[in-house]
Amino acid sequence: MGRNMLKQLSKNIGSLAIIIACLISANAQARVRTTSSIVVDIETGKILSAKNSETLMYPASLTKVMTLYITFDALEKGLIKKDDMLPVSYRAMNVSPSKLGLRRGEKISVEDAVHALIVKSANDCAVVLAEALGYSEQRFAEAMTDVAKELGMKNTTFKNASGLPNREQKTTAKDMAILAAAMYNHFPQYYDLFSLQSFKYKNITYRTHNRLLGRFAGADGLKTGYTAAAGYNIVTSAERKGKRIIAVTMGHNTLKERDRFIAQQMDSNLNKLAGIKAPKELLAEIEIVRKPIYDSKTDRILVLDEVKDQELDASENWGIFLGSFSNYTKAQNYAKKLKVKEKEKLADKTIEVEIEEVRAAIVYKPKIVGFSQEDAYKFCNNLKKNKKSCTVVAGKEIQLAYHNKQQ
Repeated sequence: MGRNMLKQLSKNIGSLAIIIACLISANAQARVRTTSSIVVDIETGKILSAKNSETLMYPASLTKVMTLYITFDALEKGLIKKDDMLPVSYRAMNVSPSKLGLRRGEKISVEDAVHALIVKSANDCAVVLAEALGYSEQRFAEAMTDVAKELGMKNTTFKNASGLPNREQKTTAKDMAILAAAMYNHFPQYYDLFSLQSFKYKNITYRTHNRLLGRFAGADGLKTGYTAAAGYNIVTSAERKGKRIIAVTMGHNTLKERDRFIAQQMDSNLNKLAGIKAPKELLAEIEIVRKPIYDSKTDRILVLDEVKDQELDASENWGIFLGSFSNYTKAQNYAKKLKVKEKEKLADKTIEVEIEEVRAAIVYKPKIVGFSQEDAYKFCNNLKKNKKSCTVVAGKEIQLAYHNKQQ
């Protein structure tokens, strides 16, 4: 073998050694990547299992759950409508994939943008929604962080609407469980969208990244996410035999590892819950009050009810708000239709429409008044079973009755 060939072989061996060393180093780093997880009983707020659940992690596309939360809030308040056509900016067009490939100057409906976020995890659509609702993505991200803090997500900071890499955009598994639980309870009318396995846009069919849908019995959402820095993340929910859980895991090295782990966690905890005797129905002592979604004293997520030892208010001045509408006529007609439908229960009740300014927009809130405290909560709970929005009010003090399908 000639000297030149030996030199070349030596170089090749040296290069190969460097490559192998890099791969070993990369694998070592992958093996020590921190993972975090949490499983929560959505009915009681009890944390069923958790590991590193308050460790700061990169959310990746789990970020889009907050983008959707704010979008659904705007839809509920009448600030936007599903068929509103939103403009695509230069920034939205040039955002990194995954995306629909929208072009600057074209428009996309709110409904299509929502479907694209859920199914395709489209970053361009996240920017379109952010700019429509927040005037700029930066301002929208600030609002996202503010909403997170209001919900009790104390360790979360958002810097963009999509989840694309940003060193300062961090969250925890516990915070993402809080957000998922809030999404489920506050917007039941939209929650079924998270079980979409495909949607069609411009004659192209896009399929979900969430492989648990259709494969894990009872799974019905929510969102997956991945970046090189974040690893493979997922926040999901599942229901079996009347028991529902929220499960989150973050930081996995592979998609298979993530899905296998979360499926095992959900299966074991759902089985555990199925063996627990359901608590007796709470009686009239319950007063539902507005509280943070996360209660640090009890370390429980989604504290819905607070039981107090007190007598019921026997007065008949309790009322129920029925959501928010973009104009007075829609608000009044909605309440009238409900009164006709429920004429036996609402025959002696009065309809009122209150006006409220929300972010420089006017919304109209229909209210039916003349209930006792007990009847107001009973009627509101029946509305919630049918995925209808309602808020119980006593005098001028508003007390939030969460949309909870379990009731």
